[in-house]
Amino acid sequence: MSVPVVVASAPFAILFGALAVDNGLSVYEATFMSATIYAGASQLVGIELFGQNVAPWLVVLSIFAVNFRHVLYSAAVGQFISHWSVFKQAFGYFFLVDPQYAETERLGESGEQVSFAWYMGMATPIYVFWVAESALGALFGRLIPNPHALGLDFLLPIYFLGLVMSFRKRSRWLPIVVASAVASMIAYKTIGSPWHVTVGALAGVLLAAALPVRAGAAAEATA
Repeated sequence: MSVPVVVASAPFAILFGALAVDNGLSVYEATFMSATIYAGASQLVGIELFGQNVAPWLVVLSIFAVNFRHVLYSAAVGQFISHWSVFKQAFGYFFLVDPQYAETERLGESGEQVSFAWYMGMATPIYVFWVAESALGALFGRLIPNPHALGLDFLLPIYFLGLVMSFRKRSRWLPIVVASAVASMIAYKTIGSPWHVTVGALAGVLLAAALPVRAGAAAEATA
C-alpha cells in the first residue's frame, strides 16, 4: 500500500531537496528538515521564506496555515485509534500526512480495526523514502537545470486528486469539494499562498457543518 505513495512522492521530495540547496541550505540541513518537519508543502513554504528578511513569527504562521488541515486530519482519525496508548497516538500523529490520513480513514470507515502495526507498516516506508529522496535531491539536484520544466511537481497533486476522488461516493461530496476549491482559488488570487490552503479547507468544513444532517445519519448518531 505504501508503494504508490513512495513512487508518487519521489519527484516531489527530490524537487524539495534541489530547491532547498538552491535557497542556501546545506545537504544536511535539507535532509534534517525533511526528517523533522516531514510536510512537503510546509517545507517548500519554509525554504521560500528563509533568508528573505521575513519575521520569524510570519514564517511560523505561514507554515501553520499550510499545515492547518492536519488538525482536521487528527480529529477525524482520532476515533479510529482511540484504543492505542497515549504514547502511540502521539507518535502516530507525527506520520499523519495526506495519504496516511486517507488510507486510515478508509480502513476505519470500512469497519476494520486500525492497528498500530498496520498504521506504522504503511507510514514507515513513506517516511524513510521521503527523507532519503530529499537527500538525493539535495545532493544531485544541481544536475537538473530546471526541475519545474520537467513537470515533476505535478505528480503529487495528481495523486492527491485521486485520494479526493476516492471519497466521491460520500453524501454531499460534490458541493463541499466545489466550495473548498472555489474558496481556495479566490484566496490564492486575493490573499496569496499559503493562506489559500487554510481558507479552502475552512470553506469546506463550514459548508459541511451548515448542511442539514440526513435523517439516517441523525438516527445513527442518536443510537
